[in-house]
Amino acid sequence: MKWFGFMILLLGFVGCEQTYTPKPRGYNRLDLPEQSYISLPDTLPYTFELSKAAKILPDSSYIAERYWIDIFYPGIIANVQITYKPLHHSTKLLKELVNDTYKLTSKHEIKAYAINERILKTPSGKTAVVAELEGEVPSQFQFFITDSTDNFLRGALYFRTSTKNDSLAPAIEYMKEDIVHMLNTLEWKKPG
Repeated sequence: MKWFGFMILLLGFVGCEQTYTPKPRGYNRLDLPEQSYISLPDTLPYTFELSKAAKILPDSSYIAERYWIDIFYPGIIANVQITYKPLHHSTKLLKELVNDTYKLTSKHEIKAYAINERILKTPSGKTAVVAELEGEVPSQFQFFITDSTDNFLRGALYFRTSTKNDSLAPAIEYMKEDIVHMLNTLEWKKPG
């Protein structure tokens, strides 16, 4: 009996000498949907292919206009805000819209440590200006595309989360690919 009590006491001391090892910090798991596309509904003066994983929502901001939409990705809680303006052959309006676009992008300079702008030529010969913003900015990718006479379309990517952009990097890259696909498939509809 003495040995049995001694063994329990010994096991109690040995069992209590476990060292604690902290676990590493976890990262958000993002299940990115397969990139497959469908055509935009036929009710807008422009069309492009968008992800099957996305939903078209009307722009709900107080300044929203008729052809403004949000392309919402519920799986990754991201949206691309699309604004459209008819130009009616007005070079003055075109200049104003381009200037407004640059002003909106430059508002992110406070938190951005880089804004990389480039020209994207689409397969159909259109030219888009895209801006990739780096840093803890609310919009990581912005663009505009125009035919200079009739149509002007602007877009901005936003994630509805407080997750840091370095953790969102795979989702940001996924969204950039989708946006470039939208731009590459963009077609203006003939004015009615």
